Amino acid sequence: MDPTDKTIVVTGATGLQGQAVTRHLLEGGWQVRALTRNPDAAPAKALASAGAQIVRAQMEDIPSLIEAAEGAYGVFSVQPTVGSPGTAPDFSAEDEVRWGMNIAEAAAAVGIRHLVFSSVAGSGRHGSEVLPQNLVSKWRIEQHLAKLGLPATILRPVSFMENYTGGYALQSGRLVSGIAPDVPLQILAVDDVGFFATLAFSLPQEWIGRATDLAGDELTPVQIAAHIETAIGCPLPYAQIPIETIRAVNEQFAYAHEWLNERGYCADIAATRRIHPTAMDFRTWLQRTGTAQITAFLDAQQAEAQDA
Repeated sequence: MDPTDKTIVVTGATGLQGQAVTRHLLEGGWQVRALTRNPDAAPAKALASAGAQIVRAQMEDIPSLIEAAEGAYGVFSVQPTVGSPGTAPDFSAEDEVRWGMNIAEAAAAVGIRHLVFSSVAGSGRHGSEVLPQNLVSKWRIEQHLAKLGLPATILRPVSFMENYTGGYALQSGRLVSGIAPDVPLQILAVDDVGFFATLAFSLPQEWIGRATDLAGDELTPVQIAAHIETAIGCPLPYAQIPIETIRAVNEQFAYAHEWLNERGYCADIAATRRIHPTAMDFRTWLQRTGTAQITAFLDAQQAEAQDA
C-alpha cells in the first residue's frame, strides 16, 4: 500500500507507544495526526518537529475524537491502564474501557478503514482462566471493536522493557518487582510496537482480523538485573516485593503479580521474530536506548538524594 496520501490518527500520541508508532509511521511515509490533550507539552512539540500534525482531542470526549478522525484512513488506539504515568489518581479500569470504546465509536462514526488496537498478551485467554483486571479491560475493548464490526488488528504486547527505566523498578539501588527471582518474564521493547503497527497498516489484507501476541525476550528478574548491572557498571541486586505487601496497597495489582508468577503471558517469541527478525532482545535494547535511560534516571535520583 502507498501510504503517502493516507493519514493515520494516533491516540495517546505523547505516551511511549504513541511516540513509537508515530515515529515509525512517519518514517514509512504516512501522514500522522497525533492526538493529545496538551499540544503545548514537550513530547507534542517533538512530534510536530518530526512531521506529525498535532491535534487536540480527549479520549473521554467522543465529538473531539470524531472531528480528529474525519477523513483519516486508519486509527492507532491505545489507552493507559490503572497506575500508568500521567493518569489521574482516581483513573479506573472502567475509565480505561470507556476510553477505548469511545475511540472505537468515533472510528465507526467516520468510517475508518483500519483500526490497530494495542491490547495486552494473554487477553485472548479470557473465559479459559481468571485473568488480571488489566487483561480483562483490554479484552472488553477488543470485544467492543468486534461488536461494531470495525476492520481491526489487535496487537497484544507483553510487559515493556521500558518499565525498568524509572522508579517503578529502580528503588534504593536495587531492581524490585513482585515477580519471583527465578520466574521468567516475557518483555518487549516499546519501539517494536511501532514496527508492528506500521506493518499492519501497510498490509491490511494480511492484518485486518488478526490478533497477535508480541514478545521479544524472556528473562528472570535476576537475569534482567544482571544485564542492567553489566550495562551501567554498578551493582544492582534484585529484591522481590512480597505479594502481601502489594496486596495491602491494591488487591488487583497483587493478583496480577500472582498470575505472572504462576501462569504468565505465554507469547510465542519465535513467532514474533518470524514476522520481525530484528525485534530487540533485552541486551540489544540496553545497547540502543535502555542504558542511557536507566543511567539518566539513576543520576537524577542520586542528585536528588544529595540535595535532600
